[in-house]
Amino acid sequence: MAKDAIELDAIDRRILRALQRDGRLPVVALGEQVGLSPTPCQRRVKRLEEAGVIARYTAVLDPRRLGLPLQAFVMVALESHAEEVVSRFHRALAERPEVLAAYAMSGEMDYLLHVLAADFEAYAEFALKALLRMPGVKETKSSFVLDALKPPGDVPV
Repeated sequence: MAKDAIELDAIDRRILRALQRDGRLPVVALGEQVGLSPTPCQRRVKRLEEAGVIARYTAVLDPRRLGLPLQAFVMVALESHAEEVVSRFHRALAERPEVLAAYAMSGEMDYLLHVLAADFEAYAEFALKALLRMPGVKETKSSFVLDALKPPGDVPV
């Protein structure tokens, strides 16, 4: 078990699976699903929240229905790993709503970005006028999603 992991029993795992399916599930219905009365169920949920196992509650949006059907994964290499360069890149990245997620990576590139755009023209605008002008960016390589075969899903518990 990883050093940051907490001990979970079978009921905790059932609670987590149910909440991943429906984070708006009322505690009474959740308790019924996992075999607990509401009060002990609520105590367990609170413990999982306080331990950081449940990081937050959110709604899953469909980017296509919001006019953002184009998805790209962009590998980014920085020209330097100096603290100031990296810090400035991180700040610039945080300002860009097109960037759904960003990961620091090992290997030939430094970062992997998941980018959403309305179309190829909008992506090109982002890439040419924002990304390539971000502090420290040396090189980028973009790949476009053709089909989401297994989109992000539940964390296995």
